[in-house]
Amino acid sequence: MNNSNFKKDKPKKRFNNASENRNRSRPSNSNGKPGFKKDRRARPKKAKQVSNLDPNLLSRKAVQTEVKDFRAERTIDDLPINNKLKALLTAKGFERPSEIQDRTLESLLEGRDLLGIAQTGTGKTGAFLIPMIEKMVQHNIQNRTYALIMAPTRELATQIQDEFKTMTKGLNLHSSCFIGGTNINTDFRNLRRTPHVIIATPGRLLDLVNRRAFKLDNVHTLVLDEFDRMLDMGFINDVKKTLQLMKSRKHTLLFSATLDKKQEGFIKEILNNPVRVKVSNGETTGDHIDQEVIRIAAGEDKFKILTDLMEDQQMDKLLIFEEAKFKVKKLTSMLNSKGIKADEIHGNKTQNARQNALNKFKQGKVRVLVATDVAARGLDVSDVTHVINYQLPMTFDSYIHRIGRTGRAGKAGKAYTFVDVK
Repeated sequence: MNNSNFKKDKPKKRFNNASENRNRSRPSNSNGKPGFKKDRRARPKKAKQVSNLDPNLLSRKAVQTEVKDFRAERTIDDLPINNKLKALLTAKGFERPSEIQDRTLESLLEGRDLLGIAQTGTGKTGAFLIPMIEKMVQHNIQNRTYALIMAPTRELATQIQDEFKTMTKGLNLHSSCFIGGTNINTDFRNLRRTPHVIIATPGRLLDLVNRRAFKLDNVHTLVLDEFDRMLDMGFINDVKKTLQLMKSRKHTLLFSATLDKKQEGFIKEILNNPVRVKVSNGETTGDHIDQEVIRIAAGEDKFKILTDLMEDQQMDKLLIFEEAKFKVKKLTSMLNSKGIKADEIHGNKTQNARQNALNKFKQGKVRVLVATDVAARGLDVSDVTHVINYQLPMTFDSYIHRIGRTGRAGKAGKAYTFVDVK
């Protein structure tokens, strides 16, 4: 078809001819229809992942241990921080520092590096924010980014951002939170203001750096929160890259719920003569949680067993884990159709949707939160009465962190794991 004919053709005719040309350029498939042949040998089917966990290890009674409540000898008014910050902490309901806060404050104000071993819910966010805010006020930090806080999950980063905002009202300090699942153009706009503190997940942070949106070479302080989780999620190279870019880093804080001896070498590279403070022993066992296995025979209605269990046990605040995103969506829909208020969190949800679901769960607007392992760590949700593994998790580490969402702060917790019997 030459150009003169092309111009004279009617739109419909032109469309048909173009379509025919495209079809002629394609090889036919087995049915004789235009299309590309599929080479089935080129893409072998992925083998379905099967958990190798022994279900017999997942059933045990809780070990009753004496929980000693820590009570600091000093109050917030006694802390060596400015009066405005004291007033903000008091307004948040702080009366005394938590153990991790009490034992680390002076060392951090002196600029000592820190390795803090503490679980979520022990006040570790305040442990690094309080001295950080105090030092920025003391030195009248303006027009530059003073600190970078890295967190492994979007939810944890958002929680840190919320804490920072409430602790800095009226102090003329501001922060920006950069996480996946949000509009990156909004991040560009926020960076124009030069935040004093940047809170970010590793992927989005390095994406912005690679786009030359900002540099890390003049940032003074680095906080790595939930360091063990970062390594579990495969962020070690991102952490190393960030460390290389922070050429003027003077102060480093590393917080972890667990401590693996294999990580000691890397920790020594990151920290310089650190203060070590252990609020927990660095081991996560789940011994304080009642754990039970429910075996599902072939042909049994798994969903009915779940709903019957929920009715019998009077589960008030329930977190259910599934392995796949589409299964989370399906289970949430089934629960809602039964009149059980539920919402979902997984990687395909936008960040706003994930945060809204989490807020509704925290506030008791939904009884059930269904999630993939994205909710296994980093979420500070109080009073989760039960955790159910609707599908056997892939690893024991994943199992421990899942059930660790219940039985927090010395309260009783219960975990069930559904196991398909072949």
